[in-house]
Amino acid sequence: MAPCWRLGACSLLTALWLLHCCSCGWSETTRTNGVAKGETKEQELMSHERVKRGWVWNQFFVVEEYTGTEPLYVGKIHTDSDEGEGNIKYTISGEGAGTIFIIDELTGDIHATERLDREEQSYYTLRAQARDRLTNHLLESESEFVIKVQDINDSEPKFLEGPYIGSVGELSQIGTSVMKVTASDADDPTYGSSARVVYSVLDGERFFTVDRQTGLIRTAVADLDREKQDRYELVVKATDMAGQMGGLSGSTTVTIVITDVNDNPPRFPQKMYQFSMSEGAAVGTPVGRVIATDADMGENTDMSYLIKDEEGGELFKVTTDSDTQEAIITIKKALDFESKRTHNVVVEAVNKHVDPRFSELGSFRDQTIVRVSVNDIDEPPVFHPAEGTILEVQEDARLGALVGTVTAKDPDMENAPVRYSIDRSTDQEQIFHIDPVSGAITLGNILDRETAGWHNITVMAVEADNVSQISHSSVSIRILDVNDNPPELATPYEASICEDAKPGQLIHSISVVDRDEPQLGHRYYFTLAPEATNNRHFTLWDVKDNTAGIRTQRSGFNRHEQNVYLLPILVVDSGPPALSSTGTLTIHVCGCDPEGTIQSCNATAYAISTSLSPGALIALLVCMLILIVLVLLILTLKRHRKGQSMSEDEEDMRDNVIKYNDEGGGEQDTQAYDMSTLRNLFDFPEAKSGSSESGPDLRTLPQWIQGRMSGDGGAADFSLFKGYIRKKVEQTDGDLSVPPYDSFQTYAFEGNSSPALSLSSIHTLSTTSEQDFSYLSDWGPRFRQLAGYYAPGHPEEDGS
Repeated sequence: MAPCWRLGACSLLTALWLLHCCSCGWSETTRTNGVAKGETKEQELMSHERVKRGWVWNQFFVVEEYTGTEPLYVGKIHTDSDEGEGNIKYTISGEGAGTIFIIDELTGDIHATERLDREEQSYYTLRAQARDRLTNHLLESESEFVIKVQDINDSEPKFLEGPYIGSVGELSQIGTSVMKVTASDADDPTYGSSARVVYSVLDGERFFTVDRQTGLIRTAVADLDREKQDRYELVVKATDMAGQMGGLSGSTTVTIVITDVNDNPPRFPQKMYQFSMSEGAAVGTPVGRVIATDADMGENTDMSYLIKDEEGGELFKVTTDSDTQEAIITIKKALDFESKRTHNVVVEAVNKHVDPRFSELGSFRDQTIVRVSVNDIDEPPVFHPAEGTILEVQEDARLGALVGTVTAKDPDMENAPVRYSIDRSTDQEQIFHIDPVSGAITLGNILDRETAGWHNITVMAVEADNVSQISHSSVSIRILDVNDNPPELATPYEASICEDAKPGQLIHSISVVDRDEPQLGHRYYFTLAPEATNNRHFTLWDVKDNTAGIRTQRSGFNRHEQNVYLLPILVVDSGPPALSSTGTLTIHVCGCDPEGTIQSCNATAYAISTSLSPGALIALLVCMLILIVLVLLILTLKRHRKGQSMSEDEEDMRDNVIKYNDEGGGEQDTQAYDMSTLRNLFDFPEAKSGSSESGPDLRTLPQWIQGRMSGDGGAADFSLFKGYIRKKVEQTDGDLSVPPYDSFQTYAFEGNSSPALSLSSIHTLSTTSEQDFSYLSDWGPRFRQLAGYYAPGHPEEDGS
């Protein structure tokens, strides 16, 4: 509530304002609204007459929070047409008309009937009218005026955003800005000092200050330590009237949180930690955890651990648990009780985020000792060397030859017996054997470097007193090469020369391959084979780089006389021992054009003159066609006759003696005898139908079948073969996987109790044959074993 002296002052101001309005209302002006519109008797022309003004309203003022019992006088409205006879009626309309503001219809006095609050509404806009009381005609046009509510200091400052929470880093300098608080006053800031606010600190002024005008809070001390006190509660007061006596005030609470900085180093609670670990623990097994504490918080507590001593770094590794910030010590290398029983590891903790502003506080790291005791266990034997053994053996080593020796010892007891064996899954062919006591590896099978140059086996060692303690070691055996493969021509070479080749012309270059790999490399020598020493057509030139060239020795080759030359070439390696082989180069004589381009290498090819007419060419082609047809007819007749001849004399088998000068061929060589003889040997027709009296032609059947037919009255028994074929047909018909079309099926079936004896030579030992096979001993070492089977009574031949 406003004091009484202020109400008096407001009344005085109101009176002065009324006097001002009256003086302004009677000033000289042109009258525009003196009479009502439409009254003609007063519409006289007064072009030079100066009259009083009707009304022009200025603002009315009324003091807020009026507490009197009588309506508060606001002001008076008046028109110059009013002569005080009561003929004019005054009315108002607009905001609060008739409720808040009332008017005396006779005098025009306006009073406020309610208590007004400027903070709710600061002014009211109304309209005034003056009417003739008898006719109700407007005497003056409607005029608008404003009633303004005059402010008094009735609202205290308020912190609309309070209570406040701010923060500042610990150890901040004096005067560091923390935050700003603001108070609002609802009073009129344009009138007096009612809305002028100043700030002060009621509680906490020892640590913080507030700017009197702006409300900015700053630090008052420089030793704010979060580890001692992490928050402060301040009470800030705001006072209006610029802090003068009688002003209203309001307060708020400000919470200031002290944020952390990295001003504390990590510290281990203990200077030594003790752990124990078995020597058989695997690499990566955790030994234990230690942790260093840090009085800071958040990322300022992040730290990393490391091992400082070199010995501990070889055997152990330390990592940091990102969740708990603990140091995890794990095994980096296998521990050995017999080598060292106790290990002292120096572990250091270091802050990750060091603030350079606090470097003068000291080193932000700390150290502790972790003592690890190793416990002894029963361990399996240990191989030396532990990473495996590499041995070498010659390719031509004899059976039982020593390859090498592996060694394993029991680490828990000296001179403890150890037993060795080979893991046969790594040596399924049992090429190697090992002595179970000494560990000596010997050869158990013939080696061939060209088949396998390395053999990797696994050797196992167990304690003789405890077979559960077993260890493994890999042994790699390298097969050293010996010269046991002759060199060979790289490909079956063929070359071509022109008929007009010049002497000394290089026609081809040759190279060789050798399955051996001597340590000093290959060196090959090329010469013509002895059977080609008298060759007068070509010469061989050894280039000395393991290749050779073939040159012509003469000129004037004629492909119609000889179109192919076979040149045997002897290749010898450098050994030891020196091995050789003979390869054949096939040289074709060809016709060439003047530029040396080969046109044809066929000896029967003749150049057709370009002067031949098309008719001659057609006739020539027809003749050739006729010749081809005649040749085909002759071959067909000859084959038919040959088939008949073979069926009549199928038992006339002649021996075929095949002579080989080198390896190869053998049973696969089908060029030395006529295969059609074997294919047509049993090509006999079935017996004719029962109506035939003559029966099958016995001359076309083998003798053993003829014998059966003769003994059985001329009827051969094919039921066994028919049953076999019928069974196969039924199986094929029921097989869903066979092709869905007719196919030719071939079956090999000799039948039962064949009268034909075995053709194998193995059973000749049990026969009474008097044939002399002693000549087999003269055929060389490759027939030595066969000669032993057929001539066992000559021991001198076995030793040869």
